[in-house]
Amino acid sequence: MDDRTNTTFGWILFSGIVLLGGASLSSHYFQADKPHAPEEGGYFIEGAAEEGGEDDGPALATLLANADLAAGEQVFAKCSACHTVTPGGADGIGPNIHAIMGAPIASGSFAYSADLKGVGGTWTWEQMDAWLASPRKFAAGTKMSFAGLGKPEDRANLMAWLNTQGSNIALPPPPVEEPEEGDAPAQDNGEMGEQVGTDFDDATAVAQPDPELKGDPKATDVDPE
Repeated sequence: MDDRTNTTFGWILFSGIVLLGGASLSSHYFQADKPHAPEEGGYFIEGAAEEGGEDDGPALATLLANADLAAGEQVFAKCSACHTVTPGGADGIGPNIHAIMGAPIASGSFAYSADLKGVGGTWTWEQMDAWLASPRKFAAGTKMSFAGLGKPEDRANLMAWLNTQGSNIALPPPPVEEPEEGDAPAQDNGEMGEQVGTDFDDATAVAQPDPELKGDPKATDVDPE
């Protein structure tokens, strides 16, 4: 009786060990095909994932000329988790961006990606606008996990506000407005006015009576003899 009981418990224990081993092997097998997370991750900006893409609209110079600084400061709230704008502020998850407008791209002590360093040049209005619209398109290997600001107005407002934080570079000139099709240039009425004046003088001269004409009552009154 005891032998049968021991045998039964032995088989139950053996079956449990087999099941646990099979489950462990299957989990390792199915996870082998899954992609692994990158060893070096970028820094993420809250609220950026739902935005992104580019949008057509007014010219950049027009948007900057009408930018709302208060709205730009509100847009910067999405960036404040990684960036600061205080003068001489230390780098955090992202670089300190005080006086960023007009500064050399990827300058300072922050460990920028090689792709961003390779862009060269300075943060002009056009360069910053392209960066904010899509950092991945601007520098494919950037460390910043930021989809971009899809609204041109948001980008213009943010750039205009950043320009007040130690930069103060000149705004781009407004675009030249070309005349629309069908608009004719204004005609010069100088000759027309001169011609009208001449005709008016001639008509006045003809309308005036000649005092020497016969039968003119004014001529009779003047000479009583």
